[in-house]
Amino acid sequence: MQDLIFTLLFFFAAIVVVVVGLVIFENLTRKYKDWEEIQNGNTAVALSVSGKIIGICIILSFAIYNSLQIWDTLIWGAVGVVLQMLAYLIFEGLTRKFSVEEKLHENNIAVGIVSMGVSIGLAFVVGASIT
Repeated sequence: MQDLIFTLLFFFAAIVVVVVGLVIFENLTRKYKDWEEIQNGNTAVALSVSGKIIGICIILSFAIYNSLQIWDTLIWGAVGVVLQMLAYLIFEGLTRKFSVEEKLHENNIAVGIVSMGVSIGLAFVVGASIT
């Protein structure tokens, strides 16, 4: 029974962290609104947002593997959200020939895939550092 309670706690904590993270990411992009673009079929934005969701959840899973404290998971989830935002801004800054935000808005699927890869790849690095 204790395992079920822990599972439910971590499940709901993950939902809270992901939703808060998505709200923050929604405000990070100025040229468009993520969910409007997804509703309109923008695959590139959907890939980018999916990468952020998966990335946050990867970090949360490492936090859960290494602790049974819900607070540790919430703290690492917040760190994960901040680092995902930082990764997005660095990615945007490193692409001098084009704007990632504009290309996502234009439904450039290649940029969406790379954005997703950055989020997921860096999540494994951050997650592996959690001990």
